[in-house]
Amino acid sequence: MQLTFRWYGPSDPVSLADIRQIPCVDGVVSALHDVPVGTAWTADGVRAHRERIEAAGLAFTTVESIPVPERVKLGADGRDADIDAWCRSVEAVGEALGDGLPDGQRPVVCYNFMPVFDWTRTDLGYRLPDGSLCLAYRKDELGRIETALAEGGLPGWMDAHPPAELKRLLAAYERVDAEAMWDHLGYFLERAAPVAEAAGVALAIHPDDPPWPVFGLPRVVTSGDAFRRVTELVDLPANGVTLCTGSLGAHPDEAARLPETVRALGSRIHFAHLRNVRHGDRHADGTCDFEESAHPTGDVD
Repeated sequence: MQLTFRWYGPSDPVSLADIRQIPCVDGVVSALHDVPVGTAWTADGVRAHRERIEAAGLAFTTVESIPVPERVKLGADGRDADIDAWCRSVEAVGEALGDGLPDGQRPVVCYNFMPVFDWTRTDLGYRLPDGSLCLAYRKDELGRIETALAEGGLPGWMDAHPPAELKRLLAAYERVDAEAMWDHLGYFLERAAPVAEAAGVALAIHPDDPPWPVFGLPRVVTSGDAFRRVTELVDLPANGVTLCTGSLGAHPDEAARLPETVRALGSRIHFAHLRNVRHGDRHADGTCDFEESAHPTGDVD
């Protein structure tokens, strides 16, 4: 087990020197954030990033993340070209990070299959009793954001897509239900997992965060059972998961099942986000308000 910290590259206000001071942390999780989504990474680019990190006395063995383009998640025309570019990025990671690792260890690529929006929160500056800041999710606030979406006014954090593109994507996903998303994920993994296996790279899908649909968009990687279904889509050792205890743990039922999920997945867990949350109000649709909490406090055992 290697303890790592997220680093967003040279523009990150947290420097590698800052990270180097954290006790027990000996590596960073990072990515080529300057490469546009859908463009293949090169081994030289990944190697240069590795050399920058290693010069600070830290290891770089885990990528988070290589974004999956929306055409792949939608099952739209052009997805084969996007999958090919994604696979070339995985090969670049294997070539640039695969040497010098202990026997049996592979470089890891964490990725997600969430449509349009990545992790979703309603409060980006929630202050805990000890004064620290965290993120929080409140269902009633999500309703207000959804109204803003319908009216074309977006909160600042929803800026990954220009307004016209966002409107087009939301309309396109109206034709995609949960089973279609599973079909599209399977299509992607049937092509990507064998490439990762050959390249000596471990894929680690991140659960949807929070683990339920938002804004009417289908989310499917939402439980331990869904994780097992992912590994069964392509039964190769390279096809694994990111155990995010904060994402799955946001649902009280899944929080209680986490030990069972760990035991069921075993060696298919290639990466872990060890986070905690405190649950708030539960709602009739099965969702739950929550806030991120400091270790070791929180409702995830």
